[in-house]
Amino acid sequence: MKFIGAHVSAAGGVQNAPLNAQKIGANVFAFFTKNQRQWKARALTVKEIHSFIENLSRSGIQAEFVLPHDSYLINLGHPDGEKLKQSREAFFEEMMRCQELGLKMLNFHPGTHLGLISERECMGRIAESINLALDKTSNVTAVLELTAGQGTNVGYRFEHIAEIIDNVEDKSRVGVCIDTAHIFAAGYDIREKSAFLKTIEQFDDCIGFNFLRGMHLNDSKKDLGSRVDRHASLGEGFIGLEPFKILMKDPRFNQIPLILETPKEELWEDEIRLLRKLESDEF
Repeated sequence: MKFIGAHVSAAGGVQNAPLNAQKIGANVFAFFTKNQRQWKARALTVKEIHSFIENLSRSGIQAEFVLPHDSYLINLGHPDGEKLKQSREAFFEEMMRCQELGLKMLNFHPGTHLGLISERECMGRIAESINLALDKTSNVTAVLELTAGQGTNVGYRFEHIAEIIDNVEDKSRVGVCIDTAHIFAAGYDIREKSAFLKTIEQFDDCIGFNFLRGMHLNDSKKDLGSRVDRHASLGEGFIGLEPFKILMKDPRFNQIPLILETPKEELWEDEIRLLRKLESDEF
């Protein structure tokens, strides 16, 4: 079974996210558990937590497939010691918020070296950051998102993610999210069936399919290898619909959240309907 949704708004409180997902015909969703552009957030209230869990149940969405995203401010590979500490504390707080809401995963961009340390040293700091967060939490998996490689971000090569995972002590609580726009911009071709299957084989050989915990389904406004992170609506970018046709029929992508982060929210309901058609051979 395919779990398809979008990164929905939690405006007005986290309890609204499941309802917003239900409105667009999603059976899974992503969201921010706090304002993604602020370091601090007030603690979740007991009422908010109970309402979120109740609305999740009412919408028929299973908690284990919800894929929340952390704040964009967090950099778990920061070269500055004080700023790294700040990021680690914020990441731990986000893991705890997921734990309080009964969610099983937290998706995040690995980090950036800012040109001040090597990629390898940055990746080492990221792995150490994950270890610290996992030691202080339980039941929540840290999900590394593959990046486009824009600026000084790491995580744009499968080898980067594999190295980080290799240095995480509890590998049962670390996973990976593939963003189709990101890997395409990073240089992994997925436009045709043979290219898509080759890239997925590379992923399996380098990282391992057993670590795949979710996907972000996006077309790309920028061409192959551009290293620029710009999402497009499905079929409106340089990737096209072909890889989405393939993955919707591939059972290896069952039982994980498939999340739209395409730029036109008004099209999400139509895009979910399109993906369902691709899954059922109606398209």
